[in-house]
Amino acid sequence: MEIGIETAFTPLASLLGGVLIGLSAVMVMGLFGRIAGIAGIAQGAMALSGAAKDRDWRWAFLAGLIVAPLAVMAGGGTVAQTVPDNLPGMALAGLLVGTGTALGSGCTSGHGVCGLARLSGRSLAAVATFMAAGFATVFVLRHIWGAA
Repeated sequence: MEIGIETAFTPLASLLGGVLIGLSAVMVMGLFGRIAGIAGIAQGAMALSGAAKDRDWRWAFLAGLIVAPLAVMAGGGTVAQTVPDNLPGMALAGLLVGTGTALGSGCTSGHGVCGLARLSGRSLAAVATFMAAGFATVFVLRHIWGAA
């Protein structure tokens, strides 16, 4: 069986991205005493109760996720993004990810970046589950269902 899937290996861009993610996680922990998990940050930003100061940094963090690629493009760089045109599939995927995030008490960034760095057993179990589900999904979609 031959697999014809090309993946661009970008070691410098990947290293820089990893450093920036790690730096942001350390800054959020150091400055605010919080875990830099996107699900928790978004949930706290939307919370109706709580201190406004706690919501301010959360909104700033979320805004940075939108502003950063715009700044790269303004500087002449490109940001390649592909989004499938299968709306029902995307809705189902979003529902499954949201359900998993709620059941797992966090997302990949919270458990994978911050939880593993803190040597959390719960985060190790969550990341193992995320990875196994991802491997199974890719296998089923590419080798059983036949999608590219």
